[in-house]
Order: sequence, then C-alpha cells, then structure tokens
Amino acid sequence: MNNLNELLQTLTKGCQQVLPREDFEKKLKSGKKLKIKFGADPTAPDLHLGHAIVLRKMRQFQDLGHEIIFIIGDFTAKIGDPTGKSKTRPPLSNEQIAENAKTYLNQVGKVLDLKKMKIVFNSEWMSKFSFEDFIKIAGKVTLARLIEREDFQKRLSENAPIGFHELFYPMIQAYDSVHLQADVELGGTDQTFNLLFGRFLQEQYEQEAQIIMTMPILEGLDGKLKMSKSYGNYVGLTEDPSNAYGKLMSISDELMWRYFSLLLEYPANKVEQLKSDVKSEKLHPMALKKRMAFEIISTFWSESDAKESQEKFEALFQNRDYSQAAEVILDKSVANPIWIVELLKHLKAVASSSEARRLIESGAVKIDDEKIVDFKAQINWQRGMTIKVGKHRIYKIS
Repeated sequence: MNNLNELLQTLTKGCQQVLPREDFEKKLKSGKKLKIKFGADPTAPDLHLGHAIVLRKMRQFQDLGHEIIFIIGDFTAKIGDPTGKSKTRPPLSNEQIAENAKTYLNQVGKVLDLKKMKIVFNSEWMSKFSFEDFIKIAGKVTLARLIEREDFQKRLSENAPIGFHELFYPMIQAYDSVHLQADVELGGTDQTFNLLFGRFLQEQYEQEAQIIMTMPILEGLDGKLKMSKSYGNYVGLTEDPSNAYGKLMSISDELMWRYFSLLLEYPANKVEQLKSDVKSEKLHPMALKKRMAFEIISTFWSESDAKESQEKFEALFQNRDYSQAAEVILDKSVANPIWIVELLKHLKAVASSSEARRLIESGAVKIDDEKIVDFKAQINWQRGMTIKVGKHRIYKIS
C-alpha cells in the first residue's frame, strides 16, 4: 500500500477524530516506523467488544509494520480514571490489579499479533518516580487546564468532591506518551481530553507531539450507556461464545445497526440496504440479528464457535430444547438455600451484584419459568433447575 492517499483513507476509516490530520499525513509521508500507543487500566479482568474497536484499528497499523505498544496501566489503575465519573473511584489494591491484568495478554491476542508488539506496564517507570519527579511534571501543568475537563466541571458545579489524586491521572497517563515517545495514541472518544493532554505534555518536554485518533464508543447491550463491565451491559472477549451469542441476540433491532457498523465494519451503504430489506420485509430482523451474532462470534472467537453457539441458540429458544442449556455443576459446598445474587454469580451469569440487581428488578431473571423480582430472595436450588437470565441465556443445574 504505497499510495499515501490510499494509506490515509485506510487508517482514518471509522475514526471519529484524527488530530491534527495534517501532522498525521506528514508522519506517514516520512516513511518512518511509527510508535502506536494504546493503554487500558486493569480495573476489571475482562476486555470487551468495545475495546475491540480500538484494537482492530491498531491491527491495521501492525499489519503495515508500525510498532504497536499496549500499555497495561497498573500504576494509573491505583488512581482510577475520572472520565465519565460523577464521583471518585474507590481505590484498587495491588492484588486486585495484578489479578485483573493476568488475562489481558490472551484477550489482546484475539485481535493483535502478540509476537509483533510490545506490552508494557506503566509501573515500570512510574513506580521509580520520586516525589520531586512528580512535582516536576505538575510544574508543567496549570490547575485551570486540568479542570477544563467536563467531568471535573460537572462535579464543581454540583459541589461534588474531586480527589487531589484524580488531578494527577491525566498527567501520569500523558507522561506515558513522553516516556515512550509515542507518535500516535488511540482511544475512545471519551478519552479525548486525556489523549490531548499527552500531546500537550510531550510539547512541554520538547518532543514531537503525538497524533490522537479517537474511535466511536460502542453502546452496551442496553443501548443507552457505553459498553462497560461496571454497567453490566458488556460482552467480554473471554466469555463463553454461546453466552456471548445469547447476549448479542438480546440487543434491540435499532442497536443492531451500530454493531454491524462498528464491530463488523459494514459500510454505510450496505447497512442502509439491510435496513431497506427489513422495512420491505425481504429480511426478518431475527434472521439478520442471528447473522450479526454469528459474524461477531466468528470474528472474535472462531467460526466453529459461531456454528455451535447458533445451533445451541436455535435449540433453546426456537425449539425449546432445554437439554442444550449451559450446564452448571454446583457442589455440596455451595450454600442451599442461596442468595439469588450469589447463585447468578456461581452460574457466571453476572459479574457484579449491581448487574444482578438490575436484571432481577427489571424482571429478567426466571427460575423454572417463575419470575424472581426480589433482590434479597433465597433460592433452594436442585438438580435439573433451569434459570433464565435476560432474553437469551438459559442455565441448567446438574
């Protein structure tokens, strides 16, 4: 791919913003191997399909021979990214962070070639900083610049507290770019402030400022909030593929179009044609959604996983063959009766109590066809019991 315009078109396709675009063109024109940076704080053990959008863009750079650097933000995770937060995040322990980071390599490897990239922890350099070093970084930044960010402005207007340590978050994330001398940094549109801060700090250290490329935010399964484990609306990259398929089948028909565009990279004209076919009844929405789920599982898991997941789904929800339900063995050490939330966690149907509460109180949990709406319910479980979670997930205790 030698043509510069063709190269620009490929690398900027699907991006929300490329800032500044003319500088990006200059970097590409130079022909040098660019350092492409993307980071994730291990605040949870799962990366999800929302992260995959950015990872796929990195794969394009990787295939063109550029240096890919994935940062596991184990140091920044101790602070907590204030982006989109109306209150200070609770701190994570070193043990929690280490445990969460363990699976990141395998998850990133679903999209990127691990043999052709660098994976680093930002504690490798930040943990060596003295207090004097932090003061030097802080001396290059003004408070006025820090509180420009929308999240802080909102908290200030509501008289909500801002932890002093939170002010350090964008500075430390930005310093990662300084340390690595990044040429390009990728992230979701919600990270625009942090990414621009990286440009600013590089300039303060008299480095050539990085280009920032932001990708669209993927809405979660609820179609309202961004995909996030904390909102319980995510599909994890390490989830059982049948479970992921069921989750994907639960999204609204309207959200389906976003998933075709962002996860499967269908061009706009193709999506519009599909919409037209549904409207004219040439295509049924259910058949199209099954196609979407199949292609997503094929892309991020495997084609064989997609075939098996679709067969299970059709047996369960179209033929009502509950022998195809996900079987879960509960041994004698599991309490009986058990709190409904703990039962859902044993089934791996939910990742948090807040996710369980949301599902239960919305009437999305049924045991042997009986709806459970009491968040405090105690369940006497037994073999053969079926538990339905959401529209398209069924578990059977064996």
